[in-house]
Amino acid sequence: MALRRRLAGGWIGLALMCAATAALAEDAAAPAPAPAAALDPAAIPIPAPIPLPAGVPAAQGLPGEAAPPAAPAATPSSAPIPVVAAPAKPKKIAPPPPPLETALSNDPAPTLTPDTAALTAKAADRYAAIDAAGGWPTDIAPLNSHSKGPAVADLRRRLAIEGDLDRAAADGLASLAWDADLTVAVKRFQARMGLRQTGAVAGATQNALNVPASVRAQALAASARRIADLTFSFGERYVVVNLPATAVEAVENGAVVHRYAAIVGDVDHPSPLVAAHVAAINLNPTWTVPVSIIKKEIIPRMQRDPSYLAREKIRILDGSGAEVDPKRIDWSTQRAANYTLRQDSGAGNSLGSIRIDMPNKLAVYMHDTPSKRLFGADYRFLSHGCVRVQGVYDLAAWLLEGTSGAPAGAWDKESLLAEIKNGAREDIKLARTTPVIWVYLTGWASADGAANFRNDVYDLDAAADPAASDAAPLAQGLPFAPLAATAQ
Repeated sequence: MALRRRLAGGWIGLALMCAATAALAEDAAAPAPAPAAALDPAAIPIPAPIPLPAGVPAAQGLPGEAAPPAAPAATPSSAPIPVVAAPAKPKKIAPPPPPLETALSNDPAPTLTPDTAALTAKAADRYAAIDAAGGWPTDIAPLNSHSKGPAVADLRRRLAIEGDLDRAAADGLASLAWDADLTVAVKRFQARMGLRQTGAVAGATQNALNVPASVRAQALAASARRIADLTFSFGERYVVVNLPATAVEAVENGAVVHRYAAIVGDVDHPSPLVAAHVAAINLNPTWTVPVSIIKKEIIPRMQRDPSYLAREKIRILDGSGAEVDPKRIDWSTQRAANYTLRQDSGAGNSLGSIRIDMPNKLAVYMHDTPSKRLFGADYRFLSHGCVRVQGVYDLAAWLLEGTSGAPAGAWDKESLLAEIKNGAREDIKLARTTPVIWVYLTGWASADGAANFRNDVYDLDAAADPAASDAAPLAQGLPFAPLAATAQ
């Protein structure tokens, strides 16, 4: 009687019981719901009964109903209650990655030249004057070529103030409509910001448009101060790494001949500002793990996973170069930091197949990486301080121009790959060393007066005020915390 009352008042619960016999037992033990008060029972619609699973006996009827025919008694030969299998869980499909918003510049003008400091300081004064005059609109909405109205007029004024659009095109009734000139102006703005030139205002483009003039003036002034006392030998050929742009430039005769995406230090392990000379290309390099990584990452990892070093082909060496069994190390202490941990060359090595040797006191360098997919991301502040280069084979071949010893006469990407395939470690000394410099320019101006900007990921611009910094000249050291030991 109680179960039939359950069927009349809670048929949805019974439908769930059909999916699992365990749920049936649990639900049958639950108290029956109280009938609704002050309602006419005849007015309450009773849904059609849900068919019961085979083998489950029907319940007794409600009072006043004719009892259903009795089910035949179960016999040992009766069929067992079928088990209803739970539906298979749908496979989780990873969402597609967001569309790329950044893009490498195609401007042949180098980020850094002997005139960049003066040009950038002059641009800082111009932007400071814009800020003093009231700045520009900082509430630009998402817009595209189909947009019209006051929001388009605001965009025109914003672009005209910074010089991307002729001021005459920012006034009058025509300013309410979108035209081809406005698309060109938006693309010009996007190029200066290191963004894909879509001609539409959304996402990173919208964010960049709404950065106040005061912030842009500060970026230019801070960047100019960081390179004001630069004593760098530019020469006919040199390499520039601009950290905020996560880009590497190979410069020859005053023009960029190659530009590559880069992965630089994260905010906890910022890449330093350094000037040096590329002296050699190391093929199939080993990687010596920095002491800081041993303490902060390797030791905790070995406590959780004792097979980690063997799996990553990292050997422990004592002061004489003899290999030490990891089982002899007490990983609950910092004792491992007293040894040298070295990863074998080959597939999976953290430096990839090429290391660009640029001797310096900070022991940083540029190199290949096995995690090449990371170059496809907009945010590339991911390393422990060294710089990973997407086109490292091409860059190495450019650096080796004029260097003998290649199997086919001249070093190129194909000859480097063939040499790497042999598996042996090899150091190729450059016939002539090449100057290289890592800079931190969140704002810089080129000879035509155009100002370029990148995000201040390391948050250094506010600290660049001369009154708040005792930074040494760039070529002599770091204007911020030095990197400890060799970085990855």
